[in-house]
Amino acid sequence: MIEGYDVATVRVVEDRVRAGLPPGALMQRAARALAQVVRDRAQELGARSVVVLAGPGDNGGDALWAASLLDGLQVTVVGVAARLHADGATAAREAGVEVVEVAPDAGQLPARAREALAAADLVVDGLLGIGGRPGLRGAMAAAVAAVPGTAYIVGVDLPSGADPAGEDPQGPRVRADETVTFGVAKPVHLLPATAPAVGRLRVVDIGLTPELAGERPVVERLEPADVAGRWPVPDATDHKYSRGVLGVVAGSDDYPGAAVLCCTAAVEAGAGMVRYLGPPRAADLVLASCPEVVPGPGRVQAMVVGPGVDARGGDRPDGEDDQVDRVTGSFAQDLPLLVDAGGLELLGRWLAAGHRRTAPTLLTPHAGELARLLGTVADGEEVTREQVEQAPLAHARRAAVLTGCTVLLKGATTLVVDPDPAVPVRSQADAPPWLATAGAGDVLAGLAGVLLAAGLAPLEAGSLAALVHGTAASRATPGGPVRALGVAHAIPLAVADLLAGTAPRGR
Repeated sequence: MIEGYDVATVRVVEDRVRAGLPPGALMQRAARALAQVVRDRAQELGARSVVVLAGPGDNGGDALWAASLLDGLQVTVVGVAARLHADGATAAREAGVEVVEVAPDAGQLPARAREALAAADLVVDGLLGIGGRPGLRGAMAAAVAAVPGTAYIVGVDLPSGADPAGEDPQGPRVRADETVTFGVAKPVHLLPATAPAVGRLRVVDIGLTPELAGERPVVERLEPADVAGRWPVPDATDHKYSRGVLGVVAGSDDYPGAAVLCCTAAVEAGAGMVRYLGPPRAADLVLASCPEVVPGPGRVQAMVVGPGVDARGGDRPDGEDDQVDRVTGSFAQDLPLLVDAGGLELLGRWLAAGHRRTAPTLLTPHAGELARLLGTVADGEEVTREQVEQAPLAHARRAAVLTGCTVLLKGATTLVVDPDPAVPVRSQADAPPWLATAGAGDVLAGLAGVLLAAGLAPLEAGSLAALVHGTAASRATPGGPVRALGVAHAIPLAVADLLAGTAPRGR
C-alpha cells in the first residue's frame, strides 16, 4: 500500500531524521536517488541534453546536487531564485555544469536559458517543493512554458505549481511524465485534483520510514500486491451461502442493460449466489446472460440497489413502481448496502426526511450524482457538477459526513471516503482512460457488492473493487476501446493475476 502523509507530518519526520545525520546528508541521499532515475530515464529515451530547473530552498538544492552527479550527459541548470541553494550550486559548477541564474521576477528568460530549454531532451523540474504555493508565477512560469513538448519531464518531489495538499487544481503547473518523491508519498501524488500532473510516481527510500511509526497517513492507495491479503478466497469448507449471497435491485424498461452488467460482474467476481429483483424485461435479459442468477427475493448477505432504476417519479411502465419500492425498502434493512445511480436520488430523499442508515453502506456516485445528492441532503443547497469536479475530496468528504455512509466518488482517480474524517481516504487510479464508457459504473457496483456480501467493510470493498475494476479494464482492452461487458468478463482472470502477483501495476 502507498501511504500519503500531510506536509506538516513530513516536515516533522524529516527534521527527526536530519537531526541524527551529518549536515547535508539527507539532501545527498535524495540527490543520489534522483540522479539515478534521471540517468536511467535518459538511457531509456536516448536523451543527451538535460536541463535542470532549480528553484530556491531544499527542492532546488536536491536538483542542483543531482545535476552535479549526471556525468556523461550534457547538463545545463536554469536556476530561478533570488538565491540558489549555495552548496548545491557550488557542487554543480565544480562538476562542470553551466548554471544560468534568472531572477524570479524577470520579465523574460535570458537567451541562454531559452536556448538550453529549446534543445532539452529531458527536463528535471526542481522549481518548487512541498513548501510552495499552488500555481507558477513570473520567471518560473516562463521557464516551464519554454519547455518543448517533446521533452520528458521528471518532477522533483512534486510537479512545481501543484498544491502539496492535493486539493487546489487552479493555476499553471508542471505536468510531469514522472515524479520522484523522497521517503513517502504526499497528498499531491494521490488525490484527483493534482495526481494527473504527477505522471508515473516513484517513491525512493531516504530513511524516513522508521520515524513514521505512530504517524497516521491522510491518504492511502492499494497496490496489486495488496489484493492477495484482502480478496475473499474460498476454501474447501465453503459453499454458495458462506461465500456470500448478493441481492441486486437494478434495471428498468429504459435501462435493462444496467441489470445485465451489474449481475454479470457479480457472477464473474465470484458471488456465492446472485438474487435478482427487477421488471420482467430486465429479468429475462439477466437470465439469458447469466443463467446462474436466481430471480426473486430470498436471504442475502448484502444488496446492490439503483443501477438503471428510474427515480424521477411520474408515470412509469408496469412493474417499475415496484422497483422503486424495493430500492426504498432496502434502506431500512439491517444489511450491507451499495447504492448507485437512481438509488442515490431515492436515498437522498429518504435521508432528507430524517432517516438514517446504521448498517454498512457504500454510495457510488459520479460527480453529477454526488452534486445532486448533496443538494438534497444539505438543506437544498445548490451544488454543481463543476464544483464537485473542482474539489472532489472536499465534496466527497462532506457527503460522507452528512449521510453517515462511505462514499466512492468515481473518476479517473477514484476516491473512497469513510464518514469518519480521521480515517485516511483511499485513492485508486488503476484504470486505462478507455474505461470512461457507459455501463462501467454498473460493473463496478456488482463487483463491489460481492465484496460487501463477503463481509468486507465499505472502505475496503470500495477501494479493492476499484483496483480490480481497473485491472480488469486493462486486461480487457487491446490498447484501444473497451466495452463494459468486456470488463465484467475480464474480472476472473484479473483477480487470478492479482492473487498470483502477476498483474501489472496501475497507471
